[in-house]
Amino acid sequence: MASRGRAAGWGSAVAGALSVATLPVAIYVTRFSEDYELLHAAFALPVAALLGIVAVVLARRSRRLDSFVLSGRPSRAAQVGRVLGVIGLCLVASGLVALGVYWLLEYVGSRE
Repeated sequence: MASRGRAAGWGSAVAGALSVATLPVAIYVTRFSEDYELLHAAFALPVAALLGIVAVVLARRSRRLDSFVLSGRPSRAAQVGRVLGVIGLCLVASGLVALGVYWLLEYVGSRE
């Protein structure tokens, strides 16, 4: 039981790190590409959101599996994964707000 909890904790940490890194990497790639613009980096939002959700779910699973062990404390990897997953979801939310503002300004600018 404890090894599955630890594995879920490490999976949570990896998914959380990938969630946090997805949007900056997508923005970086669009900077050096002639075919893609910054707005195309928005296609990475669902990927980052999915990875953030996976990180939080795996951290919860690790916590539940570790509760059966005598220590009763979640592993550090699960705690890190949960924090990174939440940060990744916050980055997705800020990206969605930025897209919403962009589209609103485009709409208002096209009406004039």
